[in-house]
Amino acid sequence: MHERLVDRNPVVPADQLVGQLVPPAMFDEVSFASYIPDPAEPSQAAAVKAAEEFVGKVAKIRGGKRGLFGRKAPAQGAGLYLDGGFGVGKTHLLASIFHSAPAPKAFGTFVELTHVVGALGFNKAVEELSTHSVLCIDEFELDDPGDTMLISRLLTELSARGVSIVATSNTLPGQLGEGRFAAQDFLREIKKLASIFETIRVDGPDYRHRDLPPAPEPIDSEELIERADEVSGATLDDFDELCDHLSTLHPSRYGKLVEGVPAVFINGVHPARDQSVALRLVVFADRLYDASIPVTVAGARLDEIFTPEMLAGGYRKKYLRATSRLLALSRFEVAAG
Repeated sequence: MHERLVDRNPVVPADQLVGQLVPPAMFDEVSFASYIPDPAEPSQAAAVKAAEEFVGKVAKIRGGKRGLFGRKAPAQGAGLYLDGGFGVGKTHLLASIFHSAPAPKAFGTFVELTHVVGALGFNKAVEELSTHSVLCIDEFELDDPGDTMLISRLLTELSARGVSIVATSNTLPGQLGEGRFAAQDFLREIKKLASIFETIRVDGPDYRHRDLPPAPEPIDSEELIERADEVSGATLDDFDELCDHLSTLHPSRYGKLVEGVPAVFINGVHPARDQSVALRLVVFADRLYDASIPVTVAGARLDEIFTPEMLAGGYRKKYLRATSRLLALSRFEVAAG
């Protein structure tokens, strides 16, 4: 009997949530020095310089100035926004900022941050994070007006208390939510949020696709099962059952779901049936990628999960990033063979 992801129901205790806000293991050793800018893309070298300068601002702000009676005068936190396509090294730079900044500090995806606020409550989250020198937010994509207002308010509060904020995304702050929600209050919140950040553009081709072959053809079910048998501790799931299981878990728990899994095998892959399923698969793909877990599938190819209609909509960049990451993981499995 194979292990299955659908049999796992991970839980993260509330008191451990902030402590777990650190970069994925694959970014443990990265630094500004290990980021190799593409000579053909001058914005990359400029982004490294801006990120290093940002760390200097963070340290200075956190050092603070002494006011009357020796108290530290409150200082506004700095803000940096790394914008660019997927696969240009934005997360590498974000993790490098985290490693270089003074403790305490936090690093998490936008989804993880909303979960922390939801689990702790707004005031407790502000209290816990307000002592931090910097809050690093990866995959900053606002898909829900409620989440937008919540995080906008959180970042405004933290920035006023001297916490610096750095974020990465594929969408400029003023364009967050574009093509999705047009509510006036949503747009107003986005504008307020954008004022916190200095925006730095990072251009370049997706490094995961440089000199790599196209998506591998899926294998048949029998071969999938045989390959899963060869990897101790690997999971084997039916695609629809896995999608249903993901719907029962908050996306912030997906990382815990795949923790310790050496390889993931999925049978019966086909195009996602609707947008909600597709968006959960995006977060799932991100957590697999963070953990460098090889993926092998039977059924449709991994670049067919998101339909042409989905790729033409407001979440296009998310779906393309997820496809890029899944293909990288599938090649990793094939290469490991």
